[in-house]
Amino acid sequence: MLDLIDDLLAGTDIGVVLPSVFLFCAVVAVTLAVGQFVQSRGTIRRRASEVGSLDIDVTVDDPRSPMAESQASGRKLMERVAKNFVPDDVRQVAKLKRQLLQAGFYEPSAVVWYFVARVGLALAFGGGAAGALATVDLTPQLYWMLLGGLGVLGYLLPSFYLGKRVKANMEQHRSGFPDFMDLMVVCADAGLSMESAMDRVGRELAPSYPSLSANIAMTTLEMRAGRTLGEALDHLGDRLGIAEARSFATLLQQSEELGSSMTEALRIYSDDMRHQRLSRAEEKAYALPAKLVIPMGLCIFPVLLLVTILPVYVRLKGYSN
Repeated sequence: MLDLIDDLLAGTDIGVVLPSVFLFCAVVAVTLAVGQFVQSRGTIRRRASEVGSLDIDVTVDDPRSPMAESQASGRKLMERVAKNFVPDDVRQVAKLKRQLLQAGFYEPSAVVWYFVARVGLALAFGGGAAGALATVDLTPQLYWMLLGGLGVLGYLLPSFYLGKRVKANMEQHRSGFPDFMDLMVVCADAGLSMESAMDRVGRELAPSYPSLSANIAMTTLEMRAGRTLGEALDHLGDRLGIAEARSFATLLQQSEELGSSMTEALRIYSDDMRHQRLSRAEEKAYALPAKLVIPMGLCIFPVLLLVTILPVYVRLKGYSN
């Protein structure tokens, strides 16, 4: 058997076999990821359809049913992926979980999917590059350099996407927090409790600031589940990732401990939020002239100089002739 394998490998070009192996691994990884996603979506739809119906199929909970077997296989696959790809460093995993929460990924398996996406994209980019570069006449050094570079790019792509999404969500949270404070003041003046006010404000902000609204709704659910106001607001500040939310949590905790009026504290903090938003707008306006120097120097001034000097040059050229 070993002699047969040696004979087959002896007549095979490694430059042809290796791209095929990379491409096969990439296709398998993408297929498993898509299958797990479709399976989870189907489970959610099935549960949602069962809510409004009285006739529930009892065979769904049967461990011998195909659905239960597929779910068990999916859980085993996720556990194996988590064991092999998720690092053992607790601080690194906690930091990654915080970033995923700030980016809007609230699923418990988000960390596992993050590392699955990294490995899958690395294999996909490497396999695609191997298949594309196999038809191009390149030196071995350049071939492996391009192959490794695209593989590293695929591995780092989820990190770039995560950072960009966290930054976009933080900008949305910082922009919508003053409106959130204004609506909280209105609800407090109307006599609503803190839980009712946050529930109402979260639903009002959903069209304009969906990420902020989702985090406020999660805070409301935490308070309904039994968490204290301080704990729920601390978690809100961690999810939003902005200093204004952490200061808001500290303000309400101190107001509750000291027995002062929360309505007055909310009103003062809301005024401060509006002044901060105005200050950020003025800062951007003052920085605009400095940012326009390079575009104007490269695009506008040469055209103005050409339009000004060209008629003089044409007239002098005519006099000389």
